[in-house]
Amino acid sequence: MRFAKLVLSTCAGMALACNAIAASDEAPRVSLRMSSELTSSLASAAPSAVAPNAPAAKPAITKPVVQGTKDYRIGPEDLIEIQVFGVDQLTRTVRVNSRGNISLPLIGNVQVGGLTGSEAEAVIVSKLSESYLQDPQVSLFIKEYTNQRVTVEGAVQKPGIYPLRGQTTLLRAIAVAGGQGSLSDLSNIVIYRADSTGLRTGMTYDIEKIRRGEQDDPTVLNDDVVVVNRSPARVVLKDSIFRDALDAINPFSYIPK
Repeated sequence: MRFAKLVLSTCAGMALACNAIAASDEAPRVSLRMSSELTSSLASAAPSAVAPNAPAAKPAITKPVVQGTKDYRIGPEDLIEIQVFGVDQLTRTVRVNSRGNISLPLIGNVQVGGLTGSEAEAVIVSKLSESYLQDPQVSLFIKEYTNQRVTVEGAVQKPGIYPLRGQTTLLRAIAVAGGQGSLSDLSNIVIYRADSTGLRTGMTYDIEKIRRGEQDDPTVLNDDVVVVNRSPARVVLKDSIFRDALDAINPFSYIPK
């Protein structure tokens, strides 16, 4: 009987020990499994991790674009702005001299006359790459154009041909011509523009609507012709007043029958 109890007690102790061992073995397995799942989830959440030694990407330089100046060729007295990404000391606003040259730090005189903006950028990049900078990013923006003209005629104070100084809108072009004339019709202003074949077409604008923000202020391009038409009603009124004045001072205007 005592032997049977001893056997039962020994078996019970072995069972408890087995359960403890099983429990102790299971815990690490669960922990390892969870760690593997966590690792895989983190890897999937950030698949594009950057290597420690990977070079940072250079942000692109943005610059304003003026409509209609894509094929414009730089000429004397043009004012241009030049920026070199990451080298603020090389940022310059310079005016092209009479020979078509500009002077820049490090590289000295650069011939840009007769080139487009993109071509001038390529020349400056080439000169900077020769001895000074590795893969420079250059941005060139033409701020003032002296080789572009706009004609403003009609009912303005000073009709004529004017150079385009940078980006010019319709309101600015009329202001340069002295503003509206006394007989102008601000609802009937036409911009005549030639297409690639040389054919001119006209677009009509209302200055009052532009001033109120109801209509966009259009950009005036090279060789545009702006015509500020006269108001027929104002012309008739002026002619009527002028005729009345003449009749009043002319003693021979009234001939009795």
